[in-house]
Amino acid sequence: MSKKLLILLFLLVTACASNPIALYAQTVVETTTDSKSKVDSQGQTIVISPPPSAISPSAGGSSQDLCTVGISGAVQTQILGISTGETVTDQNCERLKISKTLYDMGMKVAAVSVMCQDKRVFDAMGMAGTPCPYEGKIGEEAKEAWKTWSGKKKIPIEFKPETKADVQKRQWETGRSVVGGALLFVLLLVAAK
Repeated sequence: MSKKLLILLFLLVTACASNPIALYAQTVVETTTDSKSKVDSQGQTIVISPPPSAISPSAGGSSQDLCTVGISGAVQTQILGISTGETVTDQNCERLKISKTLYDMGMKVAAVSVMCQDKRVFDAMGMAGTPCPYEGKIGEEAKEAWKTWSGKKKIPIEFKPETKADVQKRQWETGRSVVGGALLFVLLLVAAK
């Protein structure tokens, strides 16, 4: 998440450095009028308008009962404005909530099994001498069953534990594609002039 914030900060600093932020954009309109009464007059009109603004979308969904975090940001220059937002699901938070719910329902072995889907917990349980449950077996029976494990997990196929490095890689790729798209759009605008 810190890399995404750094990318957002980089975009903001880049936008501010490339075009100084003006409080008001000025448009000068000059007019000259000739009349038959032989009176020459000249006038100057200054139109003051506020700069355009990019408003980042509200990406809510962050609460104590949800394992999601909303991330959004926006960058605006005098020509181009970009805003984006998304929600990120924390799979470790989900695992903890599922495990706690199972434990509260009296299903202690199932709660430990859910926690053992995380390799760090699996390794810690083994190091503590209390191996993770294996097909309903616990203690020494589970320890022996894990030794003869065939390599086939009894975890649903769609479940893939996501590590912190996986999340950071996905966030970096998303940020990189957004920045690349923005730069491509700016280049197209410059080429069109």
